[in-house]
Amino acid sequence: MLYPNRHLLCMGCAVIALASCSKPSPQPAAETSGAETATPPGKPTAAQLAYSPYVNDAQPLSADDGSRPYFGDTHLHTSYSTDAGMIGNTLGPDDAYRFARGEAVTSSTGLPARLQRPLDFLVVSDHSENLGLAPGIAEGNQALLKSPWGKQVYDLVRSGDQAKGIEAYDMWMVGMRAGKDPLAEQTALKAEMWKRMTTAAEKYNQPGKFTAFIGFEWTSQPGGANLHRNIVFRDGKSFADQVIPISTYDSSDPEKLWEWMAAYEKKTGGRMLAIPHGGNLSNGLMFDDVTLTTRQPLTKAYAISRMKYEPLYEVTQMKGDAETDPALSPNDEFANFERWNRGSFGAEVKTAAQLAKEPAREALKRGMQYEAKLGANPFKFGMIGSTDAHTSLSTTQEDNFFGKVVPLEPSAAPIRFDEIVSGRPGPEAARHYARETSASGIAAVWAKSNTREALWDAMARKEVYATTGTRLRVRTFAGYDFTAADVTRADFARHGYAHGVPMGGDLKAAPNGKAPVLLVQALKDPDAANLDRVQIIKGWVDSAGKSHEQVYDVAWSGQRDGSRKPGSNGKLPAVGNTVNIDAATYTNTIGTPMLSAAWRDPAFDPKQRAFYYVRVLEIPTPRWTTFDAKKFGVKRPTDVPATIQERAYTTPIWYTPGPA
Repeated sequence: MLYPNRHLLCMGCAVIALASCSKPSPQPAAETSGAETATPPGKPTAAQLAYSPYVNDAQPLSADDGSRPYFGDTHLHTSYSTDAGMIGNTLGPDDAYRFARGEAVTSSTGLPARLQRPLDFLVVSDHSENLGLAPGIAEGNQALLKSPWGKQVYDLVRSGDQAKGIEAYDMWMVGMRAGKDPLAEQTALKAEMWKRMTTAAEKYNQPGKFTAFIGFEWTSQPGGANLHRNIVFRDGKSFADQVIPISTYDSSDPEKLWEWMAAYEKKTGGRMLAIPHGGNLSNGLMFDDVTLTTRQPLTKAYAISRMKYEPLYEVTQMKGDAETDPALSPNDEFANFERWNRGSFGAEVKTAAQLAKEPAREALKRGMQYEAKLGANPFKFGMIGSTDAHTSLSTTQEDNFFGKVVPLEPSAAPIRFDEIVSGRPGPEAARHYARETSASGIAAVWAKSNTREALWDAMARKEVYATTGTRLRVRTFAGYDFTAADVTRADFARHGYAHGVPMGGDLKAAPNGKAPVLLVQALKDPDAANLDRVQIIKGWVDSAGKSHEQVYDVAWSGQRDGSRKPGSNGKLPAVGNTVNIDAATYTNTIGTPMLSAAWRDPAFDPKQRAFYYVRVLEIPTPRWTTFDAKKFGVKRPTDVPATIQERAYTTPIWYTPGPA
């Protein structure tokens, strides 16, 4: 995120033991008698040969049989991002990794900060545009000072005059908006700062314990519309150091980004993927019907390239939730959630036509229409959450939220709630305020182990889901022969892989007379709220090419004992609310710790393309603004909810009909 608001500028080997290779000396036979005599092993029996049931598994699972996901953040900024470092962030990549690993750190405003539980992985994704400019100014970097522009901003910032610091930031923003790199000739500076980033990732990467990915953010923002992507390397420093990250100065067109990624793979033999985010601030460009630069209709080649390099979409983060919108999902009672849908970073107020090309659910539906027409789906993405925090602190718990940027870190100052975060150049109707910022989100990845390779591969195959900040666990499989008994099997995951497909998978043409059955298991975060319900969202395209959607409640608290039933309108009554708003507390006396379901599509048409994803909702809990009001003794803003129902979204499972 580029943060243009002026008055926010408030701060001028492993050891391997080898056994002896020599042939052991023959030992004398032991003297034994009677019952002590052991039967020689001889040739194994059939029963012995078949004893271990896991030898021929087609889908090897993790050491814990795949029973838990890994939680992390693929989108975090440090002082190396100019829109963070030049507005007060003094914490670099080392601090970000330490914090994510569970260590206590001191924030840029002097506040002690720590996570309740460490993350499993982190991508420090600093903006590639003039990467490391703020640290360069702070240290008087010689490569920076060789540039007349660099010397000028150095002098302005180091003067100690806040107005001059604002002037320096504005100078940088002018170049950004124009797409002109003020340090274009300083290739040594770019290489130096990038190598610092990759060195930090190598330092904190501990395979099996904590994964530090190498990454960066490409910040395309044509006309203020958000088309940003986070780039995640599968590889280590020796690969990543062979390139300098692409920036918006090189191109603002995603197709050029994919070309750069392809060139990296050809040069190094490595792999990378890009994760788009913030489509709700794209003013219709994120999932447009035409290409960005040439404005040509999408083609099969475009669709294939997009899904090769962009298998995921960040559906929830601090700048709002982008699953769906009430205007597009009027029958979805949970669609109006943490929305930022009024504009972008520019002055334009969003139109209805633009809104229709932004939410994830709508893009998933339109993607199937494209697949029917082109033979490839450009919007067949997995869903994750991440923060986009510019504080170096990946905080998503409502009672531990350090804000979007450093000036908005915890305090009683009005800016914490009232700062305009986007839409400042435009009218009130286009603006979003700091109090509307979400304490979101988290990327959950079902992987075999906590390593770069295993996590990245799981991302590439889309076996992921998003949460809005808590670490609830969700797993789902789909197949044609599952039964209700399968959801409670001890070998749930193994059976799911053997007889179906996981989230991110594809169901092929249905056998005659059969419909997809989805198995779902959901478990609460042990440190968070009970679960309210599990829903399955189905999207499909009919014979006329029109898309549809339906939300099904498939499991809920009170279902088994009959204390909570759908009403005559088919809607499930609310779970209740235990939140004490004034005290900012709640209790888990409602809801349930675990929900599961085996759901068969009751309206399945084998000729129609469809997708299914799971949404899990927690019971209501206090929102971060409610916690803040209590902690600092300030007035709680009334134009944002006092409570929130945290949730998770799984990657869809897609159904594709066979040949006619």
